[in-house]
Amino acid sequence: MIRRSFLLGGLVALCVAVTAAGSVTVYGASSLAKAFREIDPTATYSFLASDTLERQIESGAPADVFASASPKYAKKLYLAGKCGAPVTFATNVLVLVTPLANPAHLRSINGLATGKRRRLAIGNASVPIGAYTRTLLASMKLSAILKRNVVSSEPDVKSIVAKVALGSADAGFVYLTDWKAASGRLHLIRIPARFQPPVRYQVCAVKRDGADATGAAAFIAKLTSPAGRAVLVRYGFGLPTTP
Repeated sequence: MIRRSFLLGGLVALCVAVTAAGSVTVYGASSLAKAFREIDPTATYSFLASDTLERQIESGAPADVFASASPKYAKKLYLAGKCGAPVTFATNVLVLVTPLANPAHLRSINGLATGKRRRLAIGNASVPIGAYTRTLLASMKLSAILKRNVVSSEPDVKSIVAKVALGSADAGFVYLTDWKAASGRLHLIRIPARFQPPVRYQVCAVKRDGADATGAAAFIAKLTSPAGRAVLVRYGFGLPTTP
């Protein structure tokens, strides 16, 4: 009986190992976490800022797929020969969020430049959300806010959401999808479309020794399929008209 139990336990462990080894590994921008897990719950994921993931892949991290919140990082890997041709699969827009009670009484982005100083959380300049935020403020001629209001510079959108939801900042710039995922904790302030920077998400198959090329192709096909696109839309992403 002991020997039988031991063999059964070993067989279960082997099956788990085979399943884990057979799952495609996806490195994706943190704003994609919920949508990707619904699109393919069997994949192995690492969700961080796009620039961090790009550096990890450059250094040989065991990714099979890379999904970036900015074309900049997918293009960098492609030009280095470490990624196949990137495909645009989603779009997004920036919004301003406050704690749900909105204690700073913000009504628009212009409120950051008037009246008392509001504490603002933004992304680091090196990450997509930080770069997009700076482009947005420049287009609105509100770049002075960066010196006057910023109290927290964060490594990814998830950290900005946490800072604002906890009240450590009066407001923060995030993607619409991040507000939607945390709408029970955050108040939304929309930003006019004419000031929005083009936010495009791109995906590519990673090229490295031992990469699961078949699994990567299957994941990208699933992501860009009608079913995958429907999930993205449900989570608040836009869809590109052309790749």
